[in-house]
Amino acid sequence: MNGTIDAVRGMRDILPAEYAAQAAVAAKLELALSRAGYQPVDLPILEQRDLYLRKLGEELVGKVYEFSFHGRELALRPEWTASVLRSYVARMQDQPLPLRLRYAGPVFRNERPQRATYRQFTQVGVEMVGGPAPRADAECITLACAGLDALGIVGYTVRVGHIGLVRSVLASLGLAERTQGMLAWSLERMRARGVDTVRGQFEQESASGEDIPFDAALLEGLSDDQAEALLLHALGAIGVKLQFGTRPPEEIVRRLVRKLRREDQRAAVDRALDLLGRMAHIYGPPSEAIPQLAALLEEYRLPADGLADLRAILDLVIASGVPEERIVADFGLGRGLHYYTGAIFEIYADDVQLCGGGRYDDLVAALGGRQPTPAVGFAYGLERVALAAQQAQPQPLPSEVVVVPAEDASFPYAQRVAAALRQRGYVATVDVRGRNAATNARDAARRGALALAIVGPEHEASGTLVWRSLADRSEQVLALEALPPVA
Repeated sequence: MNGTIDAVRGMRDILPAEYAAQAAVAAKLELALSRAGYQPVDLPILEQRDLYLRKLGEELVGKVYEFSFHGRELALRPEWTASVLRSYVARMQDQPLPLRLRYAGPVFRNERPQRATYRQFTQVGVEMVGGPAPRADAECITLACAGLDALGIVGYTVRVGHIGLVRSVLASLGLAERTQGMLAWSLERMRARGVDTVRGQFEQESASGEDIPFDAALLEGLSDDQAEALLLHALGAIGVKLQFGTRPPEEIVRRLVRKLRREDQRAAVDRALDLLGRMAHIYGPPSEAIPQLAALLEEYRLPADGLADLRAILDLVIASGVPEERIVADFGLGRGLHYYTGAIFEIYADDVQLCGGGRYDDLVAALGGRQPTPAVGFAYGLERVALAAQQAQPQPLPSEVVVVPAEDASFPYAQRVAAALRQRGYVATVDVRGRNAATNARDAARRGALALAIVGPEHEASGTLVWRSLADRSEQVLALEALPPVA
């Protein structure tokens, strides 16, 4: 049975008017990034799945579109940073640093569809490889603001946090690396749902999982990677088969190590949850929020590593021209991506996130780089930015003109008139169906066109045309050479 085929749920068809608006916004953003010295790259949409399993984090990994094809595990790109760094490690490590790269293209995430959130969307962004804190961070935040300013979006707020500071605090409590990660990336959930919700989820995960007896003391002093390798070897040596559903042995062992670590560190985890629950609600002007956090850390007798770095970044951002009243220090900001190691930020307008980014100094090494390399970047969500730009500025006047030849013999002249209009900045189309002026006027008005340019033999002889405005239906005869440019 024949019938229509709908788009996949969460995917959208971008039709001409919206496409044109998004393209104009993308062009302005890319111009701002280009003028700051960022060079364009274009990378495959399809990548090895392992690229995203290493550092994305469990929440985003669960949203990756992945599949097997001829024995290869592949994934559609859910974000650009890992792909750009993969390309840097493979092909650009000999380039002088810092290396400034920019990109624009689609990404895919299995998100819940809602307003301005789609399963395919477009990111426009940059990565600065080899740029240390605080200057490179300040450049990225300032540049992200400059792109929005160029679009006339002024009512935005820059929320800045520091995941490196959070990880440092958790390390000072003696927590294992993976436990630090799980708690650090629960910050936003704590603020939204409360500490008890996160505590309950933490305890539930600790209580569940594979029941394999193993003494946690044997893992003491080992990194998580070393502990996983030891456990995988030991269980294999004694003949324990790691078969639980469809999960690979490596994932089972990773979860088991997390469980053993947490059971051994229950008191430290409870203290960390209490601390993070209070940190997650420290939010406000930097001049108020930073001293609040410093006092909280002093109360817990913990180091404030990272606060000086954050202060330095914000001082540079403000000195670069970003109004101080637009900046918020947000110590409940998490970003959800596990590769971040330092300052992180998000930009909001009317409670809609337009942009986000941060520092990820470990990612180059995690992807096989020759040496640890500092890096920082950010990305705009093009669809959301385009919507904000549309709300911030009135729509431009229409510039389409439909050239209508009154007779078949006037078609060549109509094409020359269209070419002249295009040189002056108009969008010009020529009627190819041989319809009369009234029919063309009706259809052109439905498209939001500006005017008709009607031409016949007499106009070709005199180098003129009849200009019929679609706004008020007035007509005037204009010389072809005297056509005004688009305002």
